[in-house]
Amino acid sequence: MFTGLVEQTGVIVRMYAGRITVRPERPFEKTEIGESIAVNGCCLTAERFFDDGSVEFFTLAETLRRTNLGAIGTGGKVNLERAMSAGGRMGGHIVQGHVDAAARVRSMERLADGDIEFAVELPPELAPEIAMKGSITIDGVSLTVAGLGEDYFSVRLIPQTLNATALKERHPGEMVNLETDIIAKYLRRQLSLISPAEKRKPTWNDLQGAGIL
Repeated sequence: MFTGLVEQTGVIVRMYAGRITVRPERPFEKTEIGESIAVNGCCLTAERFFDDGSVEFFTLAETLRRTNLGAIGTGGKVNLERAMSAGGRMGGHIVQGHVDAAARVRSMERLADGDIEFAVELPPELAPEIAMKGSITIDGVSLTVAGLGEDYFSVRLIPQTLNATALKERHPGEMVNLETDIIAKYLRRQLSLISPAEKRKPTWNDLQGAGIL
């Protein structure tokens, strides 16, 4: 499990035979083979560590198909976060590292009020799991939905997020990884199990019975 608080960025230095090697800005401390590290929000297992601090991961074909790791390619910058330790601070939100889809960046611009708006195309299959003021993970970064349209959503980026993550490297038309909130996933699943004859607006009792509340 992760929090969506990026520890540092890294650069993809090699991709071959289903493996990807990432060199972080600074070597991770006390890392072990087999531990999980989120690379652009995608949970990968560390297979090998090199003297320069680089880490090698194995990537399934499904991983490359569903995420932007293949599109970023060698030389591209990615966000890195190690799995949350027991008793650690939950500064972001619960992030599984299971990317739901990759979507195109629509725009990134400074608004009249000075905020930086980052807008992303909204995959139709994820629309029911994204809500105003809800949590969303973009390339492994925990963010809050600030705007929501029929075919897009947007977030606001503070200077720290831009300076400390690879989001500033993503330009309109490029792909970013999305992971919706786990609570929204389970709520959607529970409601889908209501039979057609029972289709109605959910009640508080429905949510309590599903374990949501």
